[in-house]
Amino acid sequence: MNIQVLSDVNFGEELPVFDPDTGIENVRRFCKAANWMGPRFTDHEAAKKEGLPGALVPGIMSQGFLAAMIHRWAPTGNIKHIDTVFRAPVIVDEHYHIKGVVTDIDEDSGQVEIDLTVVNDAGETRVFGTATVVLLQSA
Repeated sequence: MNIQVLSDVNFGEELPVFDPDTGIENVRRFCKAANWMGPRFTDHEAAKKEGLPGALVPGIMSQGFLAAMIHRWAPTGNIKHIDTVFRAPVIVDEHYHIKGVVTDIDEDSGQVEIDLTVVNDAGETRVFGTATVVLLQSA
C-alpha cells in the first residue's frame, strides 16, 4: 500500500523491505555520476589492497537507498531529514535488506519518524538511522 496522507500511517508500521542493487556495475555508475571513481568503491582487489574486505558502497549511495525505500512507501512524502550511523562497511556485490518502522507520528506537523536499518543476509546491521518524513495531512 502506498501512503498518501498522514492518516494512512500507523504507529509501529513496518515499511516494505527494499533490497537495493549493490552490484559492482550499479556502484560504478553511481560513482561515475558523483565523480568518485576511487578504486575503494569500484574495484574489489584495489579495495583489499587498502585493507578493506572488498569494494565499498559509498555512504551517500546507502543514504540514497534509504530515501528510495521511503519514497516507495510514501511517494508524495517529503523527506525532511535522514540521519545515519555507519556501523560496518556495506560491501559491493553483497545482498542487503533495507527496513523501516514508524516510531512516531506528529499529527500537528504532519511528520512521521522512521527508524531505518540496512541489514545483510547474515542479519548484521551495517547502517542504522532515522528519517523525518512530512506527509499531507488530508487529501
